[in-house]
Amino acid sequence: MLLLTVVEMTLHIIATGGTFEKHYDEISGRLVFGESHIPSLMKRARVSLPYTFETVCMLDSLDMQESDRLKIREACAMSPAGKIVIVHGTDTMRETAAVLGKAAFQKTIVLTGAMIPCEFDHSDALFNLGFATGAVQLLPNGVYVLMNGRVFDWERVRKNRREGLFEEADKR
Repeated sequence: MLLLTVVEMTLHIIATGGTFEKHYDEISGRLVFGESHIPSLMKRARVSLPYTFETVCMLDSLDMQESDRLKIREACAMSPAGKIVIVHGTDTMRETAAVLGKAAFQKTIVLTGAMIPCEFDHSDALFNLGFATGAVQLLPNGVYVLMNGRVFDWERVRKNRREGLFEEADKR
């Protein structure tokens, strides 16, 4: 019988921004960052798994610098949870996954995001967050990118900008 500690079963969710978190500002007509959508989505999805939540940054991933990726890595290192979901912008998700993968944490870390902001009709945000919340509980230790209903190893994924989805890539 496999016994897991409470810490191993606790989920930690980290918000970093990305399209997932953008809000439409009716005054400026632009997409901007505000409060995270994640707590309300977790409530809406009726997730009963204990979890903690933190916001590390609210950035478009194209604006993310190496120092921001190091803050995300530090948040993962400092979390006592063995299961971590990171909501991240899709454009540089692979780069952040590489930083985390090379850190070789003895944790399961999944990165997910959205191609359409959470507030918009037909957004993939709620599905991707739910998928990541379920998959992180089943995957072995390692770093993964979860998008479009698929699980990718951090070393074998790329964003196909033309098709608007993630796909398997050769190991880098």
